[in-house]
Amino acid sequence: MELYQATLEDLEGTSHLFNLYRMFYNQESDLERARAYIKERIESKTSVIFIVKDKGKLIGFTQLYPTFSSISMKRAWILNDLYVDAGARKQGVGEMLLNKAKEFAIETGAKCLSLSTAQDNVSAQKLYEKNSYKKDSEFYHYELNLTDQKM
Repeated sequence: MELYQATLEDLEGTSHLFNLYRMFYNQESDLERARAYIKERIESKTSVIFIVKDKGKLIGFTQLYPTFSSISMKRAWILNDLYVDAGARKQGVGEMLLNKAKEFAIETGAKCLSLSTAQDNVSAQKLYEKNSYKKDSEFYHYELNLTDQKM
């Protein structure tokens, strides 16, 4: 298995995995928009995407977004997406991606690497906890959905 940062040469396979990831979270399939989204992220360098390829086929990816910690005055990364193709699960691909994200965050001088997952995604929670991620018990996470907001 190969693990490396995605480039435009990997656009089709990465977009396919991203579309499957969105469908996993109950979104409708939209490969065209997924492709445009991933292309924009790669071209604009607004995220970092790592992919795993096995026998010429992309089988997993993670996408990191940069942010900053005002309190520590350091860079931080949000591990926003992690997905492994159903046929490639239980082979260590998710753990490989987590390790690469951690290595990258350390290399870039980040204070932390944060993520969130659905409450019912128990298998992902086990993987994160196995890899030393701690569930936040100090802060609540809030979100304002702007799709429904009117000015």
